[in-house]
Amino acid sequence: MSSICLIDTSILLNILDVPNRNKEREEILDKFSEFIQLDCSFIIPMAVVIETGNHIAQNGDGNTRRAIAQKFIETLEQTFTGEAPFRIADWDTQEKIREWLHEFPSHAQKNKSPTRTGEGTSFGDLSIIKEFEKSCSKFSMSEIFIWSLDEDLKTYHQNQS
Repeated sequence: MSSICLIDTSILLNILDVPNRNKEREEILDKFSEFIQLDCSFIIPMAVVIETGNHIAQNGDGNTRRAIAQKFIETLEQTFTGEAPFRIADWDTQEKIREWLHEFPSHAQKNKSPTRTGEGTSFGDLSIIKEFEKSCSKFSMSEIFIWSLDEDLKTYHQNQS
């Protein structure tokens, strides 16, 4: 089975070319093409869909926001028709989300990374980590990783067994 890549918000913002959130666009598009050629499967966690929409709505004038929002919708619509090279992760059950809520305080308490000691893991990032763990269990024979520009998330990587 090919590698499975969970796309983080920082990556999707560059792919969509969201103004002020696209500084690594060329590098990201080159890597995206490379992953596609390697037949990588892409998953967009639900938190990334929500966070990306938030960044779009908080960025630029109304016309810019609308144009980027339209591109966002078109890209996500293509995930449902199979035209895009990725799919959107399923929502987890309320029971699972409730479990995460009880884990959240300890994640919020810990430093996000050695260089980001003033913040912990957000609930959105925790849900991405949970999607990674679910994928590792479901596809234990596959390489699975979170593709992110955030130091803490890009450490999540499972090599093929």
